[in-house]
Amino acid sequence: MENNKGALSNITILDLTRVLAGPYCTMILADMGANVIKIEIPNKGDDTRKYGPFKNGESMYYANVNRSKKSVTLNLKSEEGKKIFLEMVKKADAVVENYRPGVMDKLGIGYDVLKEINDQIVYVGISGFGSYGPYSDRPGYDIIAQAMGGLMSYTGWPETGPTRSGNAMGDVIGGLNGAIGLLAAINARTVTGKGQRVDISLVDGIAAALENGVVRYEADGKVPERTGNRYSTLYPYDAFEAKDGAYVLGCGNQKLWENFAKVAGMEELITDKRYIDGSSRLERFEELKEIINNWSKNYTVEEVVELILNAGVPAAPIYDMSQLLKDEHIAGAREMFVPLKHPIIGDMHVIGDAVKLMGTKNGVRWAAPALGEYNEEVYGEMLGFTKEDVEKYKHKGVI
Repeated sequence: MENNKGALSNITILDLTRVLAGPYCTMILADMGANVIKIEIPNKGDDTRKYGPFKNGESMYYANVNRSKKSVTLNLKSEEGKKIFLEMVKKADAVVENYRPGVMDKLGIGYDVLKEINDQIVYVGISGFGSYGPYSDRPGYDIIAQAMGGLMSYTGWPETGPTRSGNAMGDVIGGLNGAIGLLAAINARTVTGKGQRVDISLVDGIAAALENGVVRYEADGKVPERTGNRYSTLYPYDAFEAKDGAYVLGCGNQKLWENFAKVAGMEELITDKRYIDGSSRLERFEELKEIINNWSKNYTVEEVVELILNAGVPAAPIYDMSQLLKDEHIAGAREMFVPLKHPIIGDMHVIGDAVKLMGTKNGVRWAAPALGEYNEEVYGEMLGFTKEDVEKYKHKGVI
C-alpha cells in the first residue's frame, strides 16, 4: 500500500551546494521526502541562478535541479552567520557541500567542528578529486572528471579525438554517489551510533564507471580505442541507417544475432564462416555494418525497429529531446519529465526520478524556491526566530 509520506521525511539536510553535482545529490533526496534546506549566499545565491536557459528572467537550469527544496540565505563568512549555521547543525541529520576541500575548515565550520556539536551529523563533501591525495587541492568541473577519469579517451570516433559526453556525466555520477554515500552513512548511525564524513570525488565516479575499459587494457596491454557507437567486444551492437534516420541494434549474444539474421532475411550469414561468432563479426564490423545498412535503408526507423523487436532482438530509435518528451513510456508512464508550474517561469518540465519507490512514493514536491523564500519558515521552525529577528539579521547582512 502506498504511503504518502516520503521515505526520507524524517531526515533534515543542510544543503550548501551549488552548480550541479551537489544540487543533483540533494534533489534526489528532496524528492524522496527529505527536508532539504538550501543555504545560499545573500543577494547572490547558487551560481546557476545566473545560468541559462532563461524564461521570464528565471534560470530553468536552476529550476530543474533545485525543486522540492527550501531556500534560505545566510552569510557564512560573518560570525553571526556561522553561529546560526552551527545552531542549525544541532538539529540536522546531514550537511552536503561541494566546495573545494579545505574551504569549510577555513570558514571554521568543517566536519571536525560540526561533529563536536552534533556527533550524529553525516557530512558529505563532493569535490573534483576528493579531500585527500596529491590532487585534492585542484579545482574540478565535469569536463575535468571526464578527462582525467578516462572516459573522454575512448568516447568518440578515431578521427574526432577524445570526446566529452554530451551531458555532465561527471557531475551526475558524483551527485548519485553523494546520495548513496549519505544514505549509507545515515544507516551506519544505527550500527555505530555516530555520524561520519563521506568523501566524494567526481574523478573517482568516472573512473568507477569505466566498466570494462580497464580490464580490456589489463588483458592485452592495449589502450582502448575510440569506437564511435559500436561496442568494443560485440557486433552488431551499433547505430545503423534507416530510410529516414538512425536506429540502434544490440545483438548481445549468438542467439540474438541469429534471430536478427533471420528477420532481416540473411539466414546465410549465420553459417558464413566470416561471421560465425562474435569475434569474427567484430573483426569484420565494417563490411557487416554496410550489409545491415543496405537492408535497413529500405525501412523507416519506426518500421525497422518494430520488425527487429518483434523478433525478440533489442533495437531502438535514437531520440532527440522533442521525441523523448513525447514518448508514452518514458515521459508518460515512467514520468521521467514532470510537468511543473513555476511561479515565474510558468509551465515547464523538470527531470523525473529514476528510482521509483513503490511504497513510499517519491517525486517532485514543489517548484524550485526563490532566493531566501523560506527564511521566515525555516529560521522560525528550527531556531525560533520571529519575523523581526529575520528582518534584523537581514538588515545586518547576515541573512
